[in-house]
Amino acid sequence: MSGICSWLSRSQRPNPDLIKSMLASLANSPDEIAQNHIGSRAAVGGSALCDKLQSHDVDGLLVAIMGSAQLAGTDSTSVARELAHRYRAEGPAAFERLSGNFALAVIDEANRDMCLAVDRMGINSLSYCAHADGLVAASNANTLCLYPGVPRNVDTQAIFNYLYFHIIPGPNTIFEGIKRLRPGHYLRYQNGNTQVAPYWQVGFNTISQTNYEDLRREFRAQLERSVTRSMNEHSCGTFLSGGTDSSTVTGLAQQLSARNVASFSIGFAAKGYDEMEFARAAAAHFGSTHHEYYITPRDIVDAIPIIAASYEQPFGNSSAVPTYYCAQLAKQHGIARLLAGDGGDELFGGNERYSKQHVFSVYDRIPQKLREALIQPLAMSVSPDTSFTLLRKFRRYVEQASIPMPLRMQSYNLLLHLGINEVLDSEFIASVDTDEPHRLIEERYALITAQHLVNRMLALDFQFTLADNDLPKVTRMCDTAGVDVEFPLLDDELVSFSARLPHNLKLSGTRLRPFFKQALSDFLPQKTIRKSKQGFGLPFGVWLTSNRQLRELAFDTLNRLRDRHIIRDEFLRSLTDDLMKQHADYYGNMVWILVMLEQWFEKQVDLDSQIRSKAS
Repeated sequence: MSGICSWLSRSQRPNPDLIKSMLASLANSPDEIAQNHIGSRAAVGGSALCDKLQSHDVDGLLVAIMGSAQLAGTDSTSVARELAHRYRAEGPAAFERLSGNFALAVIDEANRDMCLAVDRMGINSLSYCAHADGLVAASNANTLCLYPGVPRNVDTQAIFNYLYFHIIPGPNTIFEGIKRLRPGHYLRYQNGNTQVAPYWQVGFNTISQTNYEDLRREFRAQLERSVTRSMNEHSCGTFLSGGTDSSTVTGLAQQLSARNVASFSIGFAAKGYDEMEFARAAAAHFGSTHHEYYITPRDIVDAIPIIAASYEQPFGNSSAVPTYYCAQLAKQHGIARLLAGDGGDELFGGNERYSKQHVFSVYDRIPQKLREALIQPLAMSVSPDTSFTLLRKFRRYVEQASIPMPLRMQSYNLLLHLGINEVLDSEFIASVDTDEPHRLIEERYALITAQHLVNRMLALDFQFTLADNDLPKVTRMCDTAGVDVEFPLLDDELVSFSARLPHNLKLSGTRLRPFFKQALSDFLPQKTIRKSKQGFGLPFGVWLTSNRQLRELAFDTLNRLRDRHIIRDEFLRSLTDDLMKQHADYYGNMVWILVMLEQWFEKQVDLDSQIRSKAS
């Protein structure tokens, strides 16, 4: 892991032991610790590979940048110096010119001014806590909690949000009083006052006249520039699932490299989960040096405590397991940097839910009076248990289509499907606001400036699917395995290009990402172009029913969760005794989410004792 930590305080003088502890919590090894600055009342520190951290101190103003920030007209080694001068003149407006992947801290002691910012897509993270004595920030909450006076109390509402989303959406964290910056945002702390605001927001300024061939050439050129920047003279490897995005990144990396690029794939010996044939086809097509690993149930048993300890808050995306083993495989083959294909679906319209919502949006075109007076009453008159499939589908369609966006996208939510009152303990429900997730979604959706439904869904996914879920999954698992990771498809130029692309080139009827596939039809294998969307799923539920070790670990963990009075005992019994037998794949998702919650709690007990020991 790597990152930065900083604080501005009226009374806390820099303690070398404290700084060392905070930096050590960010480093993969003692050799990586690099103390960059100690002032009389402010400190900024970081640990990273040499090309990922830079700082500049000019006339009492300190800038520390973690990552690969770029500033127009400035070479990569002088970004911190130039930003220091611009910040002095412009304040946070200087961040508008930044691009790339970064987290940064600016401290101006003389003016009692501290500013934090993270990159536009949220690849990097910063958590912070404002308290009576000042402001403290760090790349993760666990490092932050080493600072004296920072609370480490678990937020009950955050637990509910986790059970709803399977992650904890920003700006909240699992801890009361600790927040984290959302993508493209800055925080300015000045004389005791805190301001959080965006310095960048995606603008969907769709071009009206399009020449397809011009768009294709521009797109291909931007892709090549992005992959070249991500490689940056390193000996790189690639994640290769066999899907469109990972195949594109692998192919371009191979094409642009002077040597064979190593590609890495994870397989599963479980029907309906293994995509290795597509990964092999892409590797053979591009000529990458391909490496494979097949995950076993035993691997999941071994990975669960590692993953739970790697995240500073509960994280319920089970594809963290194959991501971890893929990164570990790369590490074993001497790879220091992996290129990942995340972001292509959200930029160019590749998620199945986009086509589903398009189908539901057709209902909105029917006059409202006709819907309310005839169609809805007719649909609701159909019994949900009718044996007539078409009538059952008709009722279900009207039910879902009648829910306004963006909440309609939650109609498949696992917690809502199972029933909040059926799953959760009544006292726990009384202690939380069960409407908060809906408000959070609606508030984010209301701020999106795009007009068309497709672009509005993409913009929402930038925040929830990417910044809160997929990117932390990949970055944290790569950190845990000890490799660096870059996301070429989230290059700022490509994000801007996507925002200008007409919506019908992202979703044409129910056809996903038509432009992306057509523009690369002469580059990607036809097997990849024709491949249906599958994802990086884990056969956890399937193996749970057949593997004794995995079942014992999971069910023993659920038994320990009972004592926290979050989940109803009756539901836990039903989940393990009945529901898993009915549909192991589906209900296995809930088992995984609950197992990771309890495992995280147990790992925090060990961490809490370490923190108390260091504080004393």
